[in-house]
Amino acid sequence: MSTLTATAQEPGTVPARPAYRVTGRRVLSSEWAKLWSLRSTWITLGLGLLFLVAFGLIAASRYESGINSGHMDRDFAASTAVSLSLFGTNFAQLALGVLGVLVTAGEYSTGMIRSTLAAVPRRLPVLWSKAAVFGLVALAVGMLGAFVAFLFGSGIVSGTPAAMGLTHAGVLRSLLGAGLYLGLVGVIGTALGALLRSVAGGISVLVASLMLIPGLISLLPSSWQDDISPYLPSNAGESMFALTHDSTTLSPGAGLLVFLCWTALALGGAAYRLARSDV
Repeated sequence: MSTLTATAQEPGTVPARPAYRVTGRRVLSSEWAKLWSLRSTWITLGLGLLFLVAFGLIAASRYESGINSGHMDRDFAASTAVSLSLFGTNFAQLALGVLGVLVTAGEYSTGMIRSTLAAVPRRLPVLWSKAAVFGLVALAVGMLGAFVAFLFGSGIVSGTPAAMGLTHAGVLRSLLGAGLYLGLVGVIGTALGALLRSVAGGISVLVASLMLIPGLISLLPSSWQDDISPYLPSNAGESMFALTHDSTTLSPGAGLLVFLCWTALALGGAAYRLARSDV
């Protein structure tokens, strides 16, 4: 009788579910591991940090030599320790932005994105995790480079009209703004890579947005330039860490808001394509 009862109950036994579940924390951990497993990550982050620090020290040294020789370059005449130290920001943004494109578009070029989305079927958490992980890494590199460049650069120009310290008004805000700007550039690069799904296309759009379009805007009539130029991504970002402002530039808070809107636009486009189209 007991044997018949046991046999009758066996078909109704529910198999235990596997212990593994897709969670936000695990997706973040996966993207963190993938980021640091690539040799290009170490090389490009190192180049970004090198550009930020090296060009800042070169600019400070050039200013100091101009003061001592009495032949100051007109472009450096009104410089401060902050503007000299952050001279390499434009070069560092390219390195960090390009790496952001590689973080997402690189998976499409290798076909790894299929495995990634098979493990995370809901798709969008993958994009948010990639953007968050690389954005924080780019933020950390930008902050480190900005403060290192300023500490050494301010020592080079000590005793000159450009000399400033961390306690001077606006200095700390400028350094933090530069780091935040570079972190958001990394997020935009990540979004462009996911939106265009092409390394070459993502890098081209990134370079055009940050460097080429501002130059083309200068060809427009002056009245149009004043209305458009402050709201371009690079100009809005520059106002985040500029020490001084005038009527043709945005305030630091307004610049941050505009640049956040550009970042959200890029992420929104990437999210829409990821959710709506096949890989």
